[in-house]
Amino acid sequence: MEINVKNLEELRGEAARFINELVKKEDSATLVTLSGELGAGKTAFVKMIAENLSIKDMVTSPTFVLEKIYSLDQLGSWTSKFKRLIHIDAYRLESGSGLAALGFDEILKDAGNLVLLEWPEKVAEAIPETAVKISFTVCEDDSRIISYG
Repeated sequence: MEINVKNLEELRGEAARFINELVKKEDSATLVTLSGELGAGKTAFVKMIAENLSIKDMVTSPTFVLEKIYSLDQLGSWTSKFKRLIHIDAYRLESGSGLAALGFDEILKDAGNLVLLEWPEKVAEAIPETAVKISFTVCEDDSRIISYG
């Protein structure tokens, strides 16, 4: 499936649609990979997902710290679905082994985790086949094509 978004409001709407339709895995974390060139909208999409999950913290790119963990409000409607949003940026990693320092294997074992991982191509060998894959492509008119699958 492909969606063309022309502005941030449309991206916000697509993030809301995506998170509402996302099927939580019951036996492990739900991993979503986000691919696309610099400036394609990956982090903006994460911010809008966090907004939909009622995360009050400012969501910024974890490029230099690699990982940021946000707890979901225990009073919110999402607590039955996810307990944490974990945002990982693999841009600075050279291989999947770089995820070990983040405790990636343990993160993936916890069904309460929603993991959004940018730059999955950098750590491809560590990504399970069950990951939800999203790619962002910038168009000539500055809109974005979001591709699922």
